[in-house]
Amino acid sequence: MAAVPQRLHLKLNVNGEAAPVSFAPYKTLLEVLREDLGLTGTKHGCELGECGACTVLVDGEPVLSCLVLALECEGRRIETIEGLARGAELHPLQAAFADLGGSQCGYCTPGVIMTAKALLDKNPDATKEQIKEATAGNLCRCTGYLQITEAVERAAGVLREEAK
Repeated sequence: MAAVPQRLHLKLNVNGEAAPVSFAPYKTLLEVLREDLGLTGTKHGCELGECGACTVLVDGEPVLSCLVLALECEGRRIETIEGLARGAELHPLQAAFADLGGSQCGYCTPGVIMTAKALLDKNPDATKEQIKEATAGNLCRCTGYLQITEAVERAAGVLREEAK
């Protein structure tokens, strides 16, 4: 029986950059992002895949990073909330959340924004119902969801204008 390595040495693609990292093979993507790469925007929530606070995009799809082993992500494109801003300018989703009160305590916000980004990347004309459905797995205890939906709708409009 082959021995399990104590540490893996991989190069992950995080926010468009190669990120060499060494970690124990049992670590989740959430743990590697936060503990090994210092990207603390992705939040520890329930660590059971039930709250959505840890959502990141892997190859453009929303993924609960607490349920994915980091070693499964080698060669895949990982996007976190830290990679969303355009230099010093906020992404339209980030700006809309700030302007419309889409985040209050802010703990769920990175996961909600990443989920919304995946939706708008695929469907820039998403309806209110589609936004609600896409973000249904992101739990928020503060806003009551109305401001979240309004922020995603506003960002969708800005992104559509930018695409023209």
